[in-house]
Amino acid sequence: MGAIVRDVMTTSVVTVRGDTPFKELAAVLASSRVSGFPVIDQAGKVIGVVSETDMLIKEADQAGHPASFAGLRRSRDREKAAGVTAAELMTSPPVTIGPDEPVQHAAFLMYDRAVCRLPVVDQAGHLVGIISQADVLSIFSRPDEEIRREVTDRVIPQGLLIDPGPPFRSPSKTASRRCPAWPGTARPDRDIIEAVRRIEGVAAVRDQRSPADDRLHTATS
Repeated sequence: MGAIVRDVMTTSVVTVRGDTPFKELAAVLASSRVSGFPVIDQAGKVIGVVSETDMLIKEADQAGHPASFAGLRRSRDREKAAGVTAAELMTSPPVTIGPDEPVQHAAFLMYDRAVCRLPVVDQAGHLVGIISQADVLSIFSRPDEEIRREVTDRVIPQGLLIDPGPPFRSPSKTASRRCPAWPGTARPDRDIIEAVRRIEGVAAVRDQRSPADDRLHTATS
């Protein structure tokens, strides 16, 4: 069973309102030791996200560098450089995720949208938490023995195991199990290998067969 967002998200979230001034935003960043925060309206709905990068544009614009302001990459960056409130600085609409979404989907959104965190919202758009890149990566701290049990109990069909092999190796979380090749082929069941690869906490599945092994079994590690 894969982890979902609510399993790893943080529920204590530092938020700001749209009319929060720039200097107060900078003070909150420093005192809270966070790198960004959701912007919410009076109903508690997320309307945007302000990050350190959004705020850094203002300082970069004032640096007097030839690339500043006129060289800012997008017109929205120029607007942010002139912004004085959270509403003027924030990225909107925000990239959000639901609490029951798979952690893998959160990872995809972060990578695809180049963001470091995602506000977690309910069906009405109200903030219920936040998930960061560190939260997503925390799934790889899952104990090796727990991963091994899931492979042997839930993934590999009963009767296919020949030799359970060595324990899962930490910290790389590589899965290692032996199972027979299907009749008439030297290749293992690819569905099983793919299922093992998708288990929470497994970083990779590697085929370590030798020519002799092909006749009897396949090891993935």
